[in-house]
Amino acid sequence: MTGGTEGRWLLLIHQLPPKPAYLRVKVWRRLQGLGAVAIKNSVYVMPKTDPATEDFQWMVREIAKDGGEAAICTAGFIEGLSDAQVESLFHAARDADYRQVADEAKSILGSAAGRSGKARADAAAALEAEFNRLQKRLAAVTAIDFFNAPGRSTAEAAMLQLQSRLGQSKAQPARSGKGVMLDIAAFKGRTWVTRQGVFVDRIACTWLIRRFIDPAAAFRFVAGKHHKPGAKEVRFDMFEGEFTHEGDRCSFEVFLDRFFPKDPVLAEIGRIVHDLDLKDAKFGLPETAGFGGLLSGVASAHKSDEVRLEVGGALFDNLYAFFNSTTKKAGRRG
Repeated sequence: MTGGTEGRWLLLIHQLPPKPAYLRVKVWRRLQGLGAVAIKNSVYVMPKTDPATEDFQWMVREIAKDGGEAAICTAGFIEGLSDAQVESLFHAARDADYRQVADEAKSILGSAAGRSGKARADAAAALEAEFNRLQKRLAAVTAIDFFNAPGRSTAEAAMLQLQSRLGQSKAQPARSGKGVMLDIAAFKGRTWVTRQGVFVDRIACTWLIRRFIDPAAAFRFVAGKHHKPGAKEVRFDMFEGEFTHEGDRCSFEVFLDRFFPKDPVLAEIGRIVHDLDLKDAKFGLPETAGFGGLLSGVASAHKSDEVRLEVGGALFDNLYAFFNSTTKKAGRRG
């Protein structure tokens, strides 16, 4: 490879211990969920973006925690693979996912066809559950469709047919809090520390801190994965942080559990942040994709973390106002 090429790709290279046997499948499934594709055994590629870097950093942590080793590097392909061939790998992977969604939607439509009366009513609940499941699946695939695979249009058309048969979308289940309530007063006057290159989860957390916990909060952005906190420093969304991912919850959700477990407006925002950060389409709110696009635009336009917080924070202010308004209207209707 010749020098001087910055590269447009990220590679994650890992080595896993032979036991436990399920670990290899666990890592493979997690990488599949992120949208990474394999170019060699134990070598996975993603387009070089801030979100992909963050996703791979979490994977390195998970692999190390399970006794393996992993490294991330920036790459540019010179021989053996071209950029177009790598993109074709992503197209093939996503087209397979879209095809599965479309086939399942058509199968459900076929099974529901011709039913009437009591039989049709009895099948309604099952049809709704299947639609919600496929809707979440389609949202998850779309979130990792980095190069606009052609199969998306077919999957969306099949889902529109299914939605038409169903008649309407159903609300998603509420998030349940799992943490212990903390005193906001004890966290005023702190310096909050997180990793450089803030994106969805960290922008959301800083917005929450400044708006609801401490308007005068100071923030510090560090380059490494590890940081030993100084006096009055609190780490968030980073390795060994006081507030960071717990189980299947992102850092923003952990903040909500600790400080605002019963706020319905923040809970709605938490659902969007969860789906954008973890890419599992757990909640599938209709606003998620559009809001994610706006945040991606902020990250692309601004390299400064402070500017990202300022511009991204304004987006979260608007999102909060929107959900606050819709929640009040729903309350009046109820």
